[in-house]
Amino acid sequence: MIEQIEFRLRPYPRGVHKITSDILAALPPLPSKGIVSLLIKHTSAALALNENADPDVRRDMAAILDRMVPENAPYYTHTDEGPDDMPAHAKAVLVGATLTLPITGGRLNLGTWQGIYLCEFRNYGGPRKIVATVIGE
Repeated sequence: MIEQIEFRLRPYPRGVHKITSDILAALPPLPSKGIVSLLIKHTSAALALNENADPDVRRDMAAILDRMVPENAPYYTHTDEGPDDMPAHAKAVLVGATLTLPITGGRLNLGTWQGIYLCEFRNYGGPRKIVATVIGE
């Protein structure tokens, strides 16, 4: 069985946001075993898997990425879309556009402390499109 859907996430402010429940609500019924592949269809946001309990982790991740890739660096040439645009593209490359997750017993087989994150790198990124491909039996 292969099923593919595309859905939109509501707009989130700049930062790292736990979206596990948003993803689960949008997915079709999951097979007993398989995988789900998630792709964010944007170049200035990313998907990640990380700590799902302490919100300090999400704030720290955003701060770390902002420090690694600062705004207004004098060596940026792609600057027409604002000071957050080029750093957003670089952060999206560092974090990544896809996640591949196992399905076991009709559920995502995540670790106890794992959650799915939307990493929104733009100040006003807007709604984000996700493609989910479910492969299983």
